[in-house]
Formats: sequence, structure tokens, C-alpha cells
Amino acid sequence: MIEASNITRSYGTLKAVDGLSFQVPKGAVCGFLGPNGAGKSTTIRMIAGLFAPDSGQLTVGGVDVSHDPLGVRAQVGYLPESTALYPELRVEEYLNFRAGLTGLPSESVPSALDRTLDACGLGDVRRRLVSSLSRGYRQRVGLASALVGDPALLILDEPTVGLDPVQQRAFRGLLSQLAGERTVLLSSHLMAEVDSSCDWLVMIAGGRLVASGSREEILGQGASVVHVRVADGDRVRFEDACRDEPLIEATTSVEHSSRQVLEVRCTAGCAEPLAMIGALASHHEITLHELRESSSSLEDIFLQHAGANDGDWAIASPEEVS
Repeated sequence: MIEASNITRSYGTLKAVDGLSFQVPKGAVCGFLGPNGAGKSTTIRMIAGLFAPDSGQLTVGGVDVSHDPLGVRAQVGYLPESTALYPELRVEEYLNFRAGLTGLPSESVPSALDRTLDACGLGDVRRRLVSSLSRGYRQRVGLASALVGDPALLILDEPTVGLDPVQQRAFRGLLSQLAGERTVLLSSHLMAEVDSSCDWLVMIAGGRLVASGSREEILGQGASVVHVRVADGDRVRFEDACRDEPLIEATTSVEHSSRQVLEVRCTAGCAEPLAMIGALASHHEITLHELRESSSSLEDIFLQHAGANDGDWAIASPEEVS
């Protein structure tokens, strides 16, 4: 659905997007991630057909953004982070106005409104003024305005910013219902939101691609994490042994189930982390009381790729998006 090949975009001397290449398959729900200043907003606006790349090629549904931006816009429904709604209009009046902007034939507008109001759970408030709605319902109106033209690609830029946890959950439920009907590009700082909603991921930093692929492929790139509980007298020797082992990236003391354990992060090239750590302990005659492997989270993997200090991630915990 989206094909970007070596695209660039500059603002004066600032190169916001620098040789970026990625693809998003048709029907995917794609999480678009990166720290602040990574070039996400610039890339999204190019995908939406608002402006073209300075160089490289970007196509949406086979239509080149540089050659036919109107053809691209006809395929795209775009919900920006700050949605401009008309508070003095009723919900259906506002959506009728937005439907007219999409170029829908007038005879198709009533059915499009009914379909969109139903899909976004707005049927009961269709006659209410936009100004009377809660923040969560106003965001639904924004989503409906992006959907009313039945776009092939739906772009959501930080769609749950400013929503409380209950509203965030309701919005994610709505997104899951829409998945499969069209391609969705979701830009978000909330790692747990992307992890629960998306089956395809694109991550950028400094205007360049860092990682892309299916969620399973990306998660498979993560380093293994092993929780180890060592006999008290062996702890220092075990930490020294880990520092000398090239397959171990870091060892950190953490509390788990009210016990202090060592969190051992292995390199992505370590095929058998439990066996490796067991052999390491045996070689140094170190007694282990517990040895348990856990998978890297999406947050862990992205920080490994981009670096924990590369921009401001503003990462939220799962509790913040529950």
C-alpha cells in the first residue's frame, strides 16, 4: 500500500527525512514509531499527499505522491494530532460537510454518513452539537471525518493523546474493529498501544529507517533477557564472569517478586541464553538458584535499535494505556 524508496525532505538546512525507505503492505495495521524529531510528522504529511519528497519515490496505492498528489489524497483519510472540529455544528452536519470535501457524489452521502456514524459509535449523538461532546467522543468525530470518504489508507497521528485511560481503551477497541477493512498507519508514542494494535511496524530515528517488518519479525530481533538468582557468596564472581562474556551485553540488579535478581541481557546473536549462562556458571563453579528467560519488549527492542538517548521517546507504560 505504501512504498517509500530513498525519500528525503529538508527544511532549509535541516534534513527532516534522510534517505528513508520502507513499505507497508495492503491491509496492515502499521505502527509508525520514533523519538520526537525523528521525521514522523514530515513523513506522514508526505504519505497524505500534502507535499512531495525532495528526492526519492513515494507511492500510495501505486500512485506517485510527486506526480499525482490529488490521486493520493483521494485514497487517504487523515486524522492529525490536533483535529480542527467545528463546535457550532451538529455531528451529522459536520460529517456531511467533510463528506462533501472528499468528492463523494451527493446521492452517496446519506449512506456514507450512516455507515460512518455506526462504525464510530456515534449514532446516538448524531444530532448533538460537537461542542457538547466529551473529549473521547470528539476524537471519534475526528476519526469519522477521516473515514467518511471510505479511504483505502487511514492515517492516525497520535490519536489517543489527551484521552484518559478509559477513553484510550475505547478508541483502541474501535480501531481493532476497523482493522482488516483498510490499511491503517498509526503514529504513537505509546509502545503498549502499538504493541496491542499493530501487526506491522516501521521505526525511524534521525529521519532514517531503523527497523521495519511484521511485529513478529521485529520482536524476534530483540536480545534475550534472563533473570538469574545467584547464591549470595557467588554474586560478585558471577557479575565479573558476565562482564567477560562477549554474548552478554549487560547485567542489572532488579527486584522481582520481592526478591533481588540479576537481569542478564544477552546479545541478539545468542541462540541459547539459558544454556550459555548455565555453562558460564558451571565453569566458574557458581551456584544458581533461579534461571528464567523472558522476551524483550517492543520498548526494549526499539531502544536497542535507536539508542535510549536518541531523542525524546516519551514512552508510556502499559498501565498508562490500559
